[in-house]
Amino acid sequence: MAKGPQYNLPFRRRREGRTNYRKRRKLVTSGMTRLVVRPSNKHIAAQLVRAQADGDRILASAHSSELKEFGWRAPCGNLPAAYLTGFLAGQRAKASGVTEAILDIGLHARGPGSRLFAAAKGAVEAGISVPHEEAALTSKERTQGNHVVDYSKKLGSDTERYKKMFSAYLRQKLKPEDLTSHFEQVQAKIKGKAEAQGS
Repeated sequence: MAKGPQYNLPFRRRREGRTNYRKRRKLVTSGMTRLVVRPSNKHIAAQLVRAQADGDRILASAHSSELKEFGWRAPCGNLPAAYLTGFLAGQRAKASGVTEAILDIGLHARGPGSRLFAAAKGAVEAGISVPHEEAALTSKERTQGNHVVDYSKKLGSDTERYKKMFSAYLRQKLKPEDLTSHFEQVQAKIKGKAEAQGS
């Protein structure tokens, strides 16, 4: 019988760099609901997922594109949109009876203050208990878009650069200087709808 090199071929998703099975096993065997946050270049998704023998069950979810239903006119992939997506997912999770979860960011780097942690902060402030370090969560100023407002004001005198940097805002007839107040209006609408459905 011929003998050749012996090795174990990793699972396909591991070979593709899409799943860390050791990490996933710990999350799944914890028995807790997972707050799964997945960003892309233009959007972010947040789901409350519970592992079962026949596969994962999604208890509640939100996608940043849904924010347009609440009047959101800014880009759907920035920090404020990430927070609002987590906030919307958290409101829906509460309505489904979910009260706690653990954060699952997959293979993404754990950068403090990133969109991942902005979404997690949104879920926490919606009333979902998620174990976290306060320093890792995105600050209130950044989740509300104050950094965008400040930068837009600095570019106020440079009209060409201003229009280029904030073309996505201007196409939707939203001045970047008004992002913070716009954020608060959309958050209030999300909260109001959740309260109306809960009553």
